[in-house]
Amino acid sequence: MAQTTVVESYTEPSAKEQARKYGLGTAGRLPSLPEYTKLLWSYRHFIWEFAGAKVSASLGNTRLGMIWQVLTPLFNAGVYYMIFGVLLNTKHGTTNFIAYLCAGVFIFGYTQTVVQTGVQAVSGNLGLIRALHFPRASLPISVTLVEARNMIASMTVLVAIMLFTGEPITWQWLLVLPALLLQTIFNAGAAMFVSRLGSKLHDLRQLIPFVMRVWLYGSAVLYPVTQYTQHLHGWKLAVIEANPILVFIELIRHALMENVTLAGSPMLLWIEATVWALVAGVGGYVYFWRGEKGYGRG
Repeated sequence: MAQTTVVESYTEPSAKEQARKYGLGTAGRLPSLPEYTKLLWSYRHFIWEFAGAKVSASLGNTRLGMIWQVLTPLFNAGVYYMIFGVLLNTKHGTTNFIAYLCAGVFIFGYTQTVVQTGVQAVSGNLGLIRALHFPRASLPISVTLVEARNMIASMTVLVAIMLFTGEPITWQWLLVLPALLLQTIFNAGAAMFVSRLGSKLHDLRQLIPFVMRVWLYGSAVLYPVTQYTQHLHGWKLAVIEANPILVFIELIRHALMENVTLAGSPMLLWIEATVWALVAGVGGYVYFWRGEKGYGRG
């Protein structure tokens, strides 16, 4: 009797099984938010070095270099003091108006620069985006880091102004650190929000300076916050006093100055600052992540 041999048919693994075996993923797939966050953290050294390179590139061709990070807000404060403090006499009724004005100019300038630079974080780096694979949120975050490093130098000058104008050192000065941290989180979220918009709406960068100018006048930078209580009431006053930049400015003034009139109680300001940081930081991050697949295309 002839012997027969049964040969089992070989079934080649499917593409999905092979991809799973070798840890491969679908090209162009939007990673989940936890995956994206983990990937972004793995690129933290790249983000830090990229931010340092941006600082060197922006100031490398100037004679004064990093000193401009201090001189620019000082010049702005000087111009605003002459126009609003002297010519328009908005300093009337405000104790230590120079320190009051400088705190507003420095803190507003921090957010202003992040937003104006962040709007081109994606559209201004298309060559890098198309050449390298990395989480695109690295770009607006690096913009925020650049300005955070510059803000450290600016705060040194602001502290010197406070001391020079007679403000005493108190334990409340320590509150500057959490206030700036909350503002940095807010700035990062704002940078990610405008960078995604700017990647699609290229005319937005022309509009941003006008938006920031209106925001400047609505943040009690150039005049006492009491101007609002004299001319606004009800929901209008509540809306203007909830302005996030106004909140951060008021926290810094509260930390560094004595006998300063605030837009609300310190507790309310801290609550508003925390809420704004979470809303802008998380909301901006999620909004930017949703557009990750489209950056650099088209």
